[in-house]
Amino acid sequence: MSVEITGLNTLLSELERKLGKSNIKRLSDKALTEGAKVFVAELKRQFETFKDTGASIDEITISKPMTVAGNRVVKVYWRGPKNRYRIIHLNEWGTINNPNPRGKGKIALALRNAEKAYRDTIVRYLKAGL
Repeated sequence: MSVEITGLNTLLSELERKLGKSNIKRLSDKALTEGAKVFVAELKRQFETFKDTGASIDEITISKPMTVAGNRVVKVYWRGPKNRYRIIHLNEWGTINNPNPRGKGKIALALRNAEKAYRDTIVRYLKAGL
């Protein structure tokens, strides 16, 4: 069964006409940032299960909103003095010598767990701004 939604482009253009492009961009940026904070909170909770020094948790960073391929996005990445970005993929996927590390799959689990809360946060912030 499939559903075809019509009029979405008309709705978006009408919102831009009424509110202005800058207001739409400001609202979406705030909503994306708050949604990213929800995801990061869940990610930190998942990383607590295999915490060693806590450097992987401390270095989680949220980027400023940016446009990528015509869409507004924020990125969650690792940046800090201990360079944890170098080993995050090893915790997520394992290695040949250690195929099942303690943190295996925790980023994917955080994505699944935070999906509904992330969407709810985005909707809440967009509704509050309109």
